[in-house]
Amino acid sequence: MIGQAVAPAAVLMQTQVGRMRGLPGHQSSRIGSAPRAQLISSHIAKSAVLRGRQHCGSVYSSATSTKEPSLEENRTQTQGNNVVPAPGMSKHVDTQVPQSVKKPRIVILGSGWGAMSFIKGMSKKDSQKYDITLVSPRNYFLYTPLLPAVATGTVEERSIVEPIRRIMAGKGKYFEAVASEINPEEKSLVACFPADTGMDECCFKLEYDILILGVGCINNTFGIKGVQEHTFFFKSITDANKLRRQVSECFERAALPNTSQEEKKQLLSFVVVGGGPTGVEVAAELQDMVESDLVKVYPDLVRDVRIAVIELQDHVLSTYDRRISEYTRQIFTRNHIDLILNTKVKAVQRHSVTVSDASGSESEIPFGACVWATGVAMHPVIKQLQTRLPKGSQTHFRSIITDEFLRVKGSNDSIYAIGDAATIEQPKALDHSSELFESADTNKDDKLTLAELRQLMSQASKQYSHLEEHARFLDAKYGAKRFGGLVRTEINSEAAGPLNELSDDTAITRTQFEDLLAKIDKGLRALPATAQVARQEGEYLAKLLKKHNPSPHTQGEGALPRPKKAFKYTHLGSLAYVGADKAVMDIPKMGPITGWTAGLLWRGFETYSQISFRNQSLVALDWVRTKLFGRDISRV
Repeated sequence: MIGQAVAPAAVLMQTQVGRMRGLPGHQSSRIGSAPRAQLISSHIAKSAVLRGRQHCGSVYSSATSTKEPSLEENRTQTQGNNVVPAPGMSKHVDTQVPQSVKKPRIVILGSGWGAMSFIKGMSKKDSQKYDITLVSPRNYFLYTPLLPAVATGTVEERSIVEPIRRIMAGKGKYFEAVASEINPEEKSLVACFPADTGMDECCFKLEYDILILGVGCINNTFGIKGVQEHTFFFKSITDANKLRRQVSECFERAALPNTSQEEKKQLLSFVVVGGGPTGVEVAAELQDMVESDLVKVYPDLVRDVRIAVIELQDHVLSTYDRRISEYTRQIFTRNHIDLILNTKVKAVQRHSVTVSDASGSESEIPFGACVWATGVAMHPVIKQLQTRLPKGSQTHFRSIITDEFLRVKGSNDSIYAIGDAATIEQPKALDHSSELFESADTNKDDKLTLAELRQLMSQASKQYSHLEEHARFLDAKYGAKRFGGLVRTEINSEAAGPLNELSDDTAITRTQFEDLLAKIDKGLRALPATAQVARQEGEYLAKLLKKHNPSPHTQGEGALPRPKKAFKYTHLGSLAYVGADKAVMDIPKMGPITGWTAGLLWRGFETYSQISFRNQSLVALDWVRTKLFGRDISRV
């Protein structure tokens, strides 16, 4: 059996390989589809009038209470716990509770990698020291790395989800709700039952002593017209199921006798925007489904199928070793997947995407389905919180800033943030730009060549860790096309015309170097937005709270003592599936692993990394089912 065969290998690789996702995907705790993100924004707007409206009663009793709650108690909350009455509710009931149950109140927002790693890291015994409440609009944990497999039926959706209440059992409470407003001065937040359930609105207020933010981030459309309306995002089970149904409908429509050849080509063209791990895996899984299953039932249509990946850079998997990127290109070329590189999306229409290449010329690519697998933006509740924190404490445009202990800056150490929602404040490289420039300018000509800049980044990354990924990217042949174009922009600002590429002879001035560092310091994360980072941060916080022994009456007394050790991220490696049972793995100190061996290890790792034994078993059985019987291509 496939799952049994690869599991031992996966165990051996476990300590060396981690899951790195630049997606959107991954997920850390994410709200899900675009409509859900819009829903959160609407809740934030509504929260301003919360106190003047009638809300549902919050039904709750202390987990340590020994008596059955009365009807009146079911309509209010005691101040000893972190749920308090919503406005308009009766408050004459005695709100005092025994001092023994006044534990420090911990509220966790989100149900993704960071939040679940924290909960899993807390034993039931350790959890009893706190009053833990988790709030999330999604009542299950989603193993996001296998979403591409779900979208094609390789793995079934129920195999990669685990109910939150099962994970929380014996450790704390769970409320299915969307956090819409956080008040750091009062140490409270407002949350509402998700409106997309079709039920009446129900909002309540939670008080906390410690708040852990694990809400992740949302899709970033970059303001491109038509993205929101005409593309499929890829963050949730709903997104994967929508794509699966759309692919099925495209084939069925193309199979009709009166469908023209031109329309067939449009329907059977599938475009993926983004050449990161998510985009690559979506394209690979689609191609596998076409070659292994659809060819048997649509033999006259598969010759018209086109799968294309649009990428702004000059190669896919840009955060991986260059040899892996080249190997992926070869595999995609062999499997007839088009790579449209150095290309930017200008607009998206109902059945086509308008793109612009490096020369500026525009063209249209027709599609039956377009997947948007690039870019992340700040979560609405994080944006709202930034406005409530002291001025100047939060300056990042995409994430909330924390210190090295994951404490949110300006929150008086009562709020922690993990996963995609957060970025750790790093020493500013710009503050030391002069000495960095002087040390790298070996020939003292007051300019830095690409070779000198590459050496500088490599050395400076030891002190300024957020420069490390740029040091890896800045190689002699391809460095000009990295940094999101920052290097090219700075050099071109005074150049006679656009430079097609940089070489070791190209030089930047001191002013250009300072501008480059300023942009890197301002806009780029210290750590990648991956499941691997969120998992390690959640485990770090769990260790902090396990070591802390609060006194019986510490509710409301504030933050934890200053930790002795700062959080330190350990990069264990990156991996991605590239199709035809092959995968790529980029492991530190070992180098790239590619091909069928990597494919086996990838399957073993993804099976072993499931959050429960139930999920491990289901995923392993799905691998076997797909090999024996193929994918279910029906639309249900």
